[in-house]
Amino acid sequence: MDETTTTSAPLPLLGAGWSDPLEDEVRGRVRAFIEEILEEELSTALGRGRYERAEDAGLGWRNGHRERQVIGTFGAETVRVPRARLARADGGTTEWRSKALRRYQRLTKRAEALIAGAYLAGTNTRRVRRALAALFDGAIGKDVVSRAWRKVRTDWEAWNGRELHDEDIVVRLILDGTVVRTKIDRKATAISLLVAIGVRRDGQKVLLALRNMGGESTAAWTAFLEDMTRRGLNAPEFVIVDGAPGLEAALAALWPDVPIQRCTVHKHRNLLAHAPKRLHDELTNDYRDMIYAETAAHVEARRKAFLRKWRLKCRAVADSLEEAGDRLFTFTRLPPSQWKSARTTNVVERLHEEFRRRIKTQTVLPEAETAPMLFWALLASGQIVMRKVDGWETLAEPLSATSIDLAA
Repeated sequence: MDETTTTSAPLPLLGAGWSDPLEDEVRGRVRAFIEEILEEELSTALGRGRYERAEDAGLGWRNGHRERQVIGTFGAETVRVPRARLARADGGTTEWRSKALRRYQRLTKRAEALIAGAYLAGTNTRRVRRALAALFDGAIGKDVVSRAWRKVRTDWEAWNGRELHDEDIVVRLILDGTVVRTKIDRKATAISLLVAIGVRRDGQKVLLALRNMGGESTAAWTAFLEDMTRRGLNAPEFVIVDGAPGLEAALAALWPDVPIQRCTVHKHRNLLAHAPKRLHDELTNDYRDMIYAETAAHVEARRKAFLRKWRLKCRAVADSLEEAGDRLFTFTRLPPSQWKSARTTNVVERLHEEFRRRIKTQTVLPEAETAPMLFWALLASGQIVMRKVDGWETLAEPLSATSIDLAA
């Protein structure tokens, strides 16, 4: 008895083959717009437009067109790229090269960021190709994904080794670490990413460094900070930290005279951990009244009242607050307009939250190197934009000599 085996063809992607007049019209306009940009660029190089004649044609001449596929977030489009010969000073000629569409370029930067983002999120080249097949009309192959990935890796390595002399003067430094889970030797392992964000003189925040150092020990933070100083970072005027002992020890050794602010949010969590749950609301209200007081004098008065009350109510809470010392109130040395941005490491924490949101479907990242690269790529691709700090207009004002009087 003969047996017939049939193999069904794979089902097309949802939406494949559907006709959409809006998409077709938009893509047609995109193609024309790209060609118009290239024609205008060439006209500028030649000093005359297409079909125009000039008395002096010595700059060069047009030489037809060639078709070239361009892949962007708008999809894959085949455009007509103008060709031309430009005259050289020695009497020879050279082929004109577009700066808008570089030689051998097939992907726009946005498309590269989209492919790299999908790859960095933990998937592989095959899955990236399948996921983006409909958007790019099947123009994305495994080799295209691999090239985009290699370019991101190259850019990442260059960013890590760049000189920091060219950065505008960094007046404030925010340091923090975050823990992510990744595979090391095929086992899920928690690693710490160390993050440094600088605040320039004009108030703009900028990512300075990002490394996986294996932990938040004194040695790890020391190596992290020394790497930035070797690359030209000068001592900042003000540093905000999360209170990690290893970080504070590293800062004391490297920049002993730089004022340090302990994050008030982290300290709030510490205080809650020392109090029974039934006292959490009361503790939170007292703490906020102290930290968010309007003047340094009010902060001082409420700190003393806080310690008096909680020494009797829950001694561990008072001891925890005293452990932070004056570093919890260094922000009072700044102009009041800067207090909001100087009290916490929230700048880094918000990046951590966005980072975790992007990888929440990945319980474990495929490799340790993926984590910092993904964090960096979210900023480098413009998916996350950092604004100026609150109170940046007064950043040029000097710090006062001391913070509040901590005598109980």
